Amino acid sequence: MSKKALCIGINDYPGTQNDLSGCVNDANDWAAALTARGFAVTKLIDAQATKAAMVSAISGLVGGAAKGDSVVITYSGHGTWVPDQNGDEPDGRDEGLCPWDIGSGKVLLDDEIAALFAHRAAGVRVLLISDSCHSGSVTKGDSDDLDAGMPRARFLPPSVWMKADELPASRVSSLPIISGMSRSGGDLLMAGCLDTQFSWDTRFKGRPNGAFTYYALKTLAALPAGASYAQWFKAITPTYLPTNQLPQNPQLFGSRTARAWKVFA
Repeated sequence: MSKKALCIGINDYPGTQNDLSGCVNDANDWAAALTARGFAVTKLIDAQATKAAMVSAISGLVGGAAKGDSVVITYSGHGTWVPDQNGDEPDGRDEGLCPWDIGSGKVLLDDEIAALFAHRAAGVRVLLISDSCHSGSVTKGDSDDLDAGMPRARFLPPSVWMKADELPASRVSSLPIISGMSRSGGDLLMAGCLDTQFSWDTRFKGRPNGAFTYYALKTLAALPAGASYAQWFKAITPTYLPTNQLPQNPQLFGSRTARAWKVFA
């Protein structure tokens, strides 16, 4: 049984004027945590994380895994959407991740990720952790570690990267953002937020990070041995997220069986 991970972090988005600050730190932090738990980790940082490179890395990781293997993919960067073309999205949108070359129209859609995950062998466990905008209510959580100042949303609207003649009609663009990445086909998805929300790029104790990543790793370090994904998720929310300053509700998608798996086993 092998354990392999891919950690993607993109701060630099050429041609968009929408750079982020905490995504590379996120990727490095996830890589360190996964390495400590016995994973062989590959990273794609900034210009390394083109769409082609992301597709190749995910394909190789998932396609090369055998029964009993565990695969973890973490992504920190912008999220976006395009109009749904095949009618499988209730909100009329396909959600997507924004590779480094999104400025050239290179978006990695949830349907494409599902197709990549579909090539896994039976018995391969796949977890996707996405600290980007998918899309709630606000409660008062513990934000003592959060620096003062306005966080930045990890969302790239279509108008930033799509050509003017390709932009969707206003009827579609007025729809709420739905967490369509839940349809990506892995066993589990841990996402930074839910409907109508953003995942926030901010600073903790002077260091940039994604809010979800920061609190996910903080609680991971305190989990008892043998804790499940459901227990990990419960430690994140509502204790740390959402807060008045960070109005995002993390999400855990997956079957009851998968939620009961031991974290990073």
